[in-house]
Amino acid sequence: MKQLLAIMAAAMLPFTASAHGPSPQKVEKEIVIKAAPAKVWAVLKDSANIGKWHPSPSAVKVKSADDGDMKLKYELADGAIAAADYNAFLAVKAGPGAGESTVTWVARFYRVYKLNPPIPAGQDDESAVKAVNGLMEAGAANLKKLVE
Repeated sequence: MKQLLAIMAAAMLPFTASAHGPSPQKVEKEIVIKAAPAKVWAVLKDSANIGKWHPSPSAVKVKSADDGDMKLKYELADGAIAAADYNAFLAVKAGPGAGESTVTWVARFYRVYKLNPPIPAGQDDESAVKAVNGLMEAGAANLKKLVE
């Protein structure tokens, strides 16, 4: 009897492993900007400036801007890019050289399609990661250009 239960339990493992839905994704970028941290932080924390550097400014909802840590937390409305439940933060610290800043940008999100396979084209993990990388690359380039 114990053997039969063990076999049944082992047979169920593949079904339980795939039943959890999408896995959380994370993308992290770090850029060096030739400007003092205070200057970079002044641009980031000013919500009126978001449209000057962020590729999806109308979808941004700032959650907090901490002057002490120079850290901005925000989220994007679903549908803004090919990712869901997107939450991110940007943190500014002194850079490697005098008068430089290092900006760390970290985003956590899920793919758009939250059910198990088959996953529609463009709604998979790879598409979500690609969309977030594109958003970050454009945003970092815009921020660098704006501040330097």
